[in-house]
Amino acid sequence: MRPLDQDRQIFRAHDGNLPRNVFLIAEEFRTGFEAVDSIDRPAVTIFGSARVREDDPIYRAAQDLGRRFAEAGLAVVTGGGPGVMEAANRGAHEAGGLSVGFNIDLPHEQHHNAYLDIAVTFKHFYARKTMLVKAAEGFVMFPGGFGTLDELFEALTLIQTGKVLDFPVVLFGEEHWKGLLGWIRERLLAEGFINSDDIDLLYVTDDADEAVETILRSLEERSLETPAEPRKADAQ
Repeated sequence: MRPLDQDRQIFRAHDGNLPRNVFLIAEEFRTGFEAVDSIDRPAVTIFGSARVREDDPIYRAAQDLGRRFAEAGLAVVTGGGPGVMEAANRGAHEAGGLSVGFNIDLPHEQHHNAYLDIAVTFKHFYARKTMLVKAAEGFVMFPGGFGTLDELFEALTLIQTGKVLDFPVVLFGEEHWKGLLGWIRERLLAEGFINSDDIDLLYVTDDADEAVETILRSLEERSLETPAEPRKADAQ
């Protein structure tokens, strides 16, 4: 049975295979946790489109940022596939840093890129997404599609609800993110669905140095702090 079929079966009501499904998912979590534990330094997770080609400026920007993070001593974690993921892993790998990929088994679009020191392929999105967050001290979002938006809002929700520490979320590419940020302010904030401090979770930039500095500054600040209570009890 293909992995996609497994997911469909799990999401169906009255699946009938509860013990087997629980075992498969638990095994993926175990493998993922072991891989995260093998990362021997702070890490940043970089998200973005799998459809970006090597000659695209976005690819070159992600490659440059991966290199800069590696030179700053951080591991670079991605979804392990092509496009932005490949570019960020490539930059880290070529700079001699630690390059990590948590891939997903899909019938199209996704395959391991060639620049990974640690590589795990998952069959289920939820196990994979947990590792992409668990490994991270910060997040950088390059332009992307539904998958990138999914990761963006999941990261924001986890931070907003205190399920993870208040990590920086950097949106790279001001023009790309401008419309979404405007909608967040003009609709979600104006209509009271989020609070004004929720906007402060997002940093938008076109500057690679600023992106790296934002992550490093947060790392330094947290190293000086004692553990804090979650900033909120629940999402608004």
